[in-house]
Amino acid sequence: MEHLEKLKQWISESRRIVAFTGAGVSTESGIPYFRGVDGLYHQKFEYPPETIISHSFYERNPEYFFRFYREKMLPLDFEPNITHRVLARWEAEGRLSAVVTQNIDGLHQKAGSKRVCELHGSVLRNYCTRCGKSFSGEFIAHSQGIPRCSCGGIVKPDVVLYEESLDSRVLEDSVQAIAQADLLLVLGTSLTVYPAAGLIRYYHGHRLVLINRDATPYDDRADLVFHESLGTIFSQL
Repeated sequence: MEHLEKLKQWISESRRIVAFTGAGVSTESGIPYFRGVDGLYHQKFEYPPETIISHSFYERNPEYFFRFYREKMLPLDFEPNITHRVLARWEAEGRLSAVVTQNIDGLHQKAGSKRVCELHGSVLRNYCTRCGKSFSGEFIAHSQGIPRCSCGGIVKPDVVLYEESLDSRVLEDSVQAIAQADLLLVLGTSLTVYPAAGLIRYYHGHRLVLINRDATPYDDRADLVFHESLGTIFSQL
């Protein structure tokens, strides 16, 4: 396959690869896709997911928020797949300089990646909104009702909710990594969630590669496009 051979060549020649990853990377580990047929949109809650995982809903109805969050957004028992593992190996080999991810599951780090810019935060980090003490994802999973610190404060996931801003430091690190990349791999994302998707415009090179099952708004700007599963492509890399 001509496209695949060209991708292999670019990878072998690159020393500042950046991978921009979305939900499609995690679905191959079994984590349900947010908008998929079996995803969050089709579940048994009375409100749309965007409403429940918004800052205003969290403030207004934290108990309902945590019921939904524990059941649908706390993927603690999943393992990295071949895409996570290959990216981690490239970093260890000095080819990949960063992973910029929209995912909150921590699977890139679990696979061994060191420099991961988590645009939307992580379910593995949680903090007391009163005293700032840190808590694990397991603490949230095993708590009842509204999780609370010993000081009485609510323990909130370090996840960017709708209506909340992205962390400025993570954003700056992501922009810097993408701007300096000699190869940008956009993996498993529809590129429709902003502001994260807008970061692609900071790449000014000529090796923009999109790998996603479905078409994206950036397909016509990419130098290589694969509409296949990530597992299919990465198992050949």
